[in-house]
Amino acid sequence: MPHTEEWKVRLYLFEEDDRTKARVVLDTGTTELTGHGAAHRNPADPDVPEIGDELAAGRALYDLGRQLVEVADRDLEGMNPPEDGRSAGPSAGRTAPISEHVRRG
Repeated sequence: MPHTEEWKVRLYLFEEDDRTKARVVLDTGTTELTGHGAAHRNPADPDVPEIGDELAAGRALYDLGRQLVEVADRDLEGMNPPEDGRSAGPSAGRTAPISEHVRRG
């Protein structure tokens, strides 16, 4: 049962003074999740904007990934609750769709 999806990811970087902020948006076509990250340059460090961009973007992507795994964990638990009442935990398989509670409104 082959399955192919295309999810779109947009990354926005905002620089102001010694601070860089990033926002990354995952759009699955039916669901949208947003991750955020930031970086602050120490005034004693050289001004290399690319480093701030990389840190802020990496942190935003990490935030987005964490959210996506949490949604998948909730979906998985909702589809197949453990018989002993314990959580399936983060090591459980990832086969569930993104849950209804994060769908665009």
